[in-house]
Amino acid sequence: MSSGSSAAAATESFLAAYDEVLAVKWPAGTTHCEASTPYGTTHVNSFGPEDAPPLILLAGGGSTSTVWYAQAAHLGRSHRVHAVDLMGDPGRSVVGERPIRTVPDLTAWLDAVLDVLNIASPALCGHSYGAWIALHHALHAPDRVSKLILVDPTGCFTGYRPGYLLHALPMLLRPNARRTRTFLNWETSDAPLDPVWLHLRDTAASFPSARPVTGPRPAPGLLAALDVPTLILLAENSRAHNSATVAAAAARLLPRARTATIPGATHHTLPLHAPDAAELNRRMEEFLSAGC
Repeated sequence: MSSGSSAAAATESFLAAYDEVLAVKWPAGTTHCEASTPYGTTHVNSFGPEDAPPLILLAGGGSTSTVWYAQAAHLGRSHRVHAVDLMGDPGRSVVGERPIRTVPDLTAWLDAVLDVLNIASPALCGHSYGAWIALHHALHAPDRVSKLILVDPTGCFTGYRPGYLLHALPMLLRPNARRTRTFLNWETSDAPLDPVWLHLRDTAASFPSARPVTGPRPAPGLLAALDVPTLILLAENSRAHNSATVAAAAARLLPRARTATIPGATHHTLPLHAPDAAELNRRMEEFLSAGC
């Protein structure tokens, strides 16, 4: 098989697995749209009453927006949930001629997505790398974020554990399904993650993706000035970082932040693994329904 045919087959396999997660795991009534932005076409999976308060969900790298199915089903009862495929990451978003190369590009892209969705000031939630994007967007446009939820955020308040990076390195250098599974099994201590989503994660290893935009942690002065109610939900057994250190740093740096820990959770059991997802949903729902 030629390299072109092999790539086409890998893409077809990935998209079929993506659609299977939507069909099997997402609630009936889920809708989909393509938001045209200067950086390409962004795919959004949505659920919940159209007149309900909007909630934007940004997944961690490689997880796709489909990983939020438990939150869509639960929080979609009170909110209009929009799960967004990141540009350049595995998913149904299609990169345009203008690449996303900087943090200002990322925030401009998300601004454009919100404009297409006709959303002025949603609650914004991200996990892992998605949390890093969400925090930067709140710093960029605090008036466009009513509430901020960061789920086991990476690169926001502290660095990674060296052991996490060491275990992730083989998967990052030469991604394939076996290396992805090995890494996830290590980080989650062999937690039984959903097999339908795991199959998608396997196929994502062969899906072409762009190098993600990264950078230093936000400056303390910027964080201190952020006047947005923020909830930071940490995985008790995260191997990505020390959760207690993250909680202490966030409490010190963010004036309107509260933190909570999901017992027994690891960085990659969130946001989909039961019972971690149920506790995550409960914490998110309480925060979203409370007054500022």
